[in-house]
This record gives sequence, structure tokens and C-alpha cells, in this order.
Amino acid sequence: MLRRLALRDFVIVPALELEFHAGFTVLTGETGAGKSILVDALQLVLGSRGDAGVVREGTARAELSAEFDTPAALRGWLEDAGFASHDGADDTLLLRRTIDAQGKSRAWINGSPATVAQLREAADALLDIHGQHAWQRLTQGAAARELLDTQAGLDTSALAALFAQRKAAEQALAQARERGDEIARERERLAWQIGELDKLSPAEGEWAEMNAEHQRLAHAQALIDAARAALDAVADADEANAEALAGRAIDELDGVADHDARIAPILETLQGAVAQLQDAAHALNAYLGKAELEPERLAELDERMSAWIGLARRWRRPPDQLPALLAQWRGELQALDAAGDTAALQAALAEADRRYHDEARRVGAARARAAGPLAAAVTQAMQGLGMAGGRFEVALAPLPAPQSSGLEAVEFLVAGHAGSTPRPLAKVASGGELSRLALAIAVTTVQAAGDNGAGTLIFDEVDAGIGGAVGDTVGMLMKQLGGQRQVLAVTHLAQVAACADHHYLVSKTALPDGRTASHVLIVAGEPRVAEVARMLGGERGAGTSLAHAQAMLRQALAQPSGEPESEACTPRRRSKA
Repeated sequence: MLRRLALRDFVIVPALELEFHAGFTVLTGETGAGKSILVDALQLVLGSRGDAGVVREGTARAELSAEFDTPAALRGWLEDAGFASHDGADDTLLLRRTIDAQGKSRAWINGSPATVAQLREAADALLDIHGQHAWQRLTQGAAARELLDTQAGLDTSALAALFAQRKAAEQALAQARERGDEIARERERLAWQIGELDKLSPAEGEWAEMNAEHQRLAHAQALIDAARAALDAVADADEANAEALAGRAIDELDGVADHDARIAPILETLQGAVAQLQDAAHALNAYLGKAELEPERLAELDERMSAWIGLARRWRRPPDQLPALLAQWRGELQALDAAGDTAALQAALAEADRRYHDEARRVGAARARAAGPLAAAVTQAMQGLGMAGGRFEVALAPLPAPQSSGLEAVEFLVAGHAGSTPRPLAKVASGGELSRLALAIAVTTVQAAGDNGAGTLIFDEVDAGIGGAVGDTVGMLMKQLGGQRQVLAVTHLAQVAACADHHYLVSKTALPDGRTASHVLIVAGEPRVAEVARMLGGERGAGTSLAHAQAMLRQALAQPSGEPESEACTPRRRSKA
């Protein structure tokens, strides 16, 4: 739930810090005092769009921060995104945002820089705002469907994925049919190119091996001559070869080695040299034994390498890339075969269509099961909101074509009075009815959600245009909700304000420099009585209004949150919607 809201230089608020509590809280005040400014501030700190217009005139930037209890649903996301609290305060979530006079915005989550999109992600689990025009969104099919899906506990991500697969299969088949001739021509071209390269059958690494072998055979005579000359120098020449000369040196030193110890290591070196010369002579003999000119093999290599070079020039590739080019063409041919195989594509589409429709029917059945209870609950809530005899319906109509959301459209229908025919919500003329209906839907869906959903609910003047006994019922409903969630309401109704557990008074004053400032104070006791009396419409300080306000507050305070039984908060006993 929301614990604290702090503002600085925001619109007409110089500085403000408010502590919030569990239960039902109201914000009241004269028209234009700035009650909805607090709601706007919460929306901004939770990622709504902001601009330089929110910065208090004459200041550099607006600063907003909100502190919440960290909901369990957000803990994993905070950890993965690097926003887990660094001071061990895992139960506290601090959101902060600044907007400067040029409209530049910055955001933080638990002290770490964040994007506005990340603020919006967190908002879904923290706060749910119902404005006085909340009904407008409910006239949109997508919003109605989302609300029904939430009531049904549906996750439609799998359905959307299956629809995407079905669409891709459909497009592949359509392309195969439209591009049949083009695919055939492209396939023929590729098959011819592959045939040309297949005649050569270039193997990976073969070009480098051929180059090395060609280099050896092209210089075979020079290699043989050099090896023979080297063998003569090492061992075969008469008396003047290296091995004989090294042996002679050993004989000379061996006769005098006993006279000087320094001769011994020199002898060892010479003896090692003789051994190495013998090894070299053996290797040269072996090389010459196998060396031959092989003119036929050299001619074969010349011919094959010329073919490689000719094809490499034709396809504008280095010779060593011909094997990779052949593999690429074979892959492209395989892809063309698949793209042009209409029978296989038809089978793939049929399978994708079957899987999509199976899931869509499952989703549709769940929606149908949830539609009746939702309609009944909202209808029951309407009876105490000045719409006695009214009826709410959830209509499921088949779509002309499958969509990512399913096979049916969802529309809310309402009849405001007994005997009238339910009509689409968008065609209901009365704004007051629409506001009350939005409140009935909000209350019903929140009660059905239980512990799921946002921990804080804000109702921004949803009670506009109502009063009397209906106002009592609105106060009752919000007090009931306060037993389940933290509820904040901006209201003009004394009946609603009297039911609150906490009451904030918003006022504005003129500053010496000619500017206006908005202030918020928590009121209790006599100041609260005076504010409720003002809301009743009486003159400030009038005895009758004050007495009425005191009676309403005494009756409301006598009942705990979630169980209002006072006259002010419960005009008559009803079962829960």
C-alpha cells in the first residue's frame, strides 16, 4: 500500500509530505483547491506522461516521490531488474521522479536510475486509479475483454502466440500461391548453379591442399637436386663430407682429452653433431627414395585448379570459398522447395489453425462462464447506486474473423431502469449513470480479485453527479473496500467523507508574491466536523449543519472498516455484491 507521498514545486504545491494509512481515506476541499493534483502526482511518479507544465512557476524542476510497501508480486521483478533495496529494507519500495523546466524527466526505483517504462511496469502491482470518466475506457472492446479475462483468471498470452503462428503459416501459403512461377524460376536457376559446382564437387579445405601439392610437384626436380647435393655434403662425398670431417675432429681431440678436462664437453658436442648428421643423411636418403617428378599428377592438378579458378571468377568468389557457396545454394534450394510445397504448407496451416481454435474455444468457454457471475454482481451493486431495477449484461458476440484475442468480442450492456432494454455502454446517455456504473464495476471486480491486484485503489470524483441515499451507498462501498485494500477517494460528498477512516483537507492560499499555493492537512475532531458541514452545503459554522455533520461522523466512527452499519454509511442492510 501507499505509505508516503512527497512533492516539491509541483503545479501549485511548493512543498508537501503526506503519510498514508490502511483503510479508507478521503481528500476534500473547495473546488479548485488542488485535490486532483495529488492524484496527478501519483500518476506521474508511476510513469504517466509529464511535461514542463507540471513545474511550479519560477522553479527549476518538480520533484515527486512515493513510498509503498513492496508487494510480493514485484519482488522477483525488482531483483531481476537490479532494483532490490540495497539497505536491507525489502519491505519498502521508493519511486522518485523529477521533471525540469525544459520538460526533461528522470526516474529512480529504490535509488537506482530507471526508465519511465519501468515505473509503469511497477505501477500495475501498486496502484489502480478510477477516474470520474473511467466508464469511457469500458466502452472499448479491448478494455471490456481485459476486465472479463481478469475476472475469469485468464492468461491469453498462449492464445496470442498461437494466433501469430497461424498467421505466419497463412502468409507462407499465400506467398507460395502468389509467387509460384517466381519460385519455380528461382529454383531452376539455383539448381543449374548447383549442378555447375557439383561437377567440380569442391571439398572444404581442398583448395589449400591442392596448392601445397602443386607447389611441391612444380619444383620436384629442384627439390631432388637440392636433396642429393645436401646428402653429398653431409655423408656421401669422398672424405670431404661433413660427417667425415666431424669424425676426424673427434679423433684429433680424443688423443689429448686426458690432458685437459675442458676438452671433454667439446668432444661431447662433436659426437652429438655426428649423430645429428647421420640422422639427416638417413632422412635425405628416405626423401630421395620416394621423390619423383610425377608429371601426370602435376597435369591433373593444373587442370583441376584451372576449373576452380574459372568457377571462382564466374561467381565472383575467392577459390577457397566455393565449398561454402555450394552449401549456401543447397540451403536456399531447400528453402525454396519448402516455400513452394503448397501441400506441406496447407498441412502446416491446418495444424496451426487447429491448435489456435482449440485454445480459442477454451478461452471463449472460460469467458462465457465468467460473464454471468460478473453481470449478476454488477447488477446487484447497481441496485443501491440509484439504478434500482437496472441490469448489467456481458455480451459475447462472434467475431467475423479470428483475432489474437480470440473468436468473440466482449461488450458491456446496461439497462438503467426496470423494463428498459440493455444497450451498449457507449450509448447510455446519463453521465451520472455511467459514473455510478463504473463504480459498481470497480467495486465488483476488486471484491472478486481478493488479495490479487493493486494494493491501493484511488477513486477520483467518481461520485460526481450523485447524492442522497446513493451517496450513502457509495460511502458504504468504499468503506467496505477499505477493509480489503487501501482506498483513497477525492470526493465532494459529505456522505462519503463521513465514512472515511482518515480525512485530508486540501486548501489553497494566496502568497505575498501573488502566486497561489495548495496545502493539505489531516483533519479530525472539530475541523473535520466543520469540513463535513461545509460539504453538506450549510453556511460555515451554521448550527444545523454542524449538528448534522457531528451525527454523521459519530455514526460512521461507531463501525469498523469493512462492516459499516451506521445510517450514514449504510442506508439499509444488503448482502455483499
